Amino acid sequence: MLDLKRREFIGLVGGGGLLLAAKVKRAWGQQPAKVPRIGILDDAPMWQAFRQALREFGYVEGQSVNYEYRYSEGMPDRLATVVGELVRRPVDLIAAYGTPPAEAAKAATTTIPIVMIGVGDPVRVGLVASLARPDGNITGNTVLSPDLGAKRLQLLREAIPTVSRVAYLTNPDNSGTLEVLAEMKLAAAAAGMVLIGVELGSSSHFDAALAVMLRERAEVLLVSNDPLHQLHVGRIIDFLAKNRIAGMFQSNDKVAAGRLIAYGASLPDLFRRAAAYAHRILQGTKPADLPVELPTKFDLAINLKTARALGLDLPPLLIARADEVIE
Repeated sequence: MLDLKRREFIGLVGGGGLLLAAKVKRAWGQQPAKVPRIGILDDAPMWQAFRQALREFGYVEGQSVNYEYRYSEGMPDRLATVVGELVRRPVDLIAAYGTPPAEAAKAATTTIPIVMIGVGDPVRVGLVASLARPDGNITGNTVLSPDLGAKRLQLLREAIPTVSRVAYLTNPDNSGTLEVLAEMKLAAAAAGMVLIGVELGSSSHFDAALAVMLRERAEVLLVSNDPLHQLHVGRIIDFLAKNRIAGMFQSNDKVAAGRLIAYGASLPDLFRRAAAYAHRILQGTKPADLPVELPTKFDLAINLKTARALGLDLPPLLIARADEVIE
């Protein structure tokens, strides 16, 4: 009887040990899912659309996704440094807005997927082999659109029928702005206007660049979405107001800040679509299999208060076509 009880006790302990071993085995087998890290270059309010779209795909910051932020502060020589930090981290994906950050990311890694947002001509600058077949580790979207420059000048002519001298702010370190300048010069010549290229490639050259506009008697300033220019957009807007020069921007938030008109690809839409690409890549799709997207949504915004301050009486048909009108 004693031997029987001893055998039962040993069996129970042995069974418990087997059960414990099975639980431990299952615990080791169930490794926690890896939380992807997305590197974001030069975070700003416009990136909210990107993060919001990812939340809609189920990515909750701190739980199912982590963001790594690095800032170049509009300085081209810092881009390589901050991108290098993301590559060494490493992150699982890099999201870059604009041509220079996308170029810096591509130069830093051939393995980490890159989603570019709102670049100029990605084929001409060598970011991708073609729009349909990007090749390599980079894809995303572009602001490139046929006749966009001509459309902007047409809107200017509608708003200011007498306009003849238009300045365009370029960054010599941003090939995208130089491409737009070449396109705009052709469109300006066809429209009977003079287009003046004004270089602003460093914060220290800001005052000199604005002085060029005064010397060249520019009636309108076209402002790109170059990161350096956007870093100083408040100074640009103050300069335009002080000198009674009309400003045309590419995103409508600048119109709300006090400038006359904005027309361009919808930035929130570009960032949302970039998030969809980021999701697909994190799910296993290769960037090379995702064609570069052209813009599909364009926004026109007009500030009537600024128009009145400039002594402009905008035509009702132009106002009626605007997506946003600031009274």
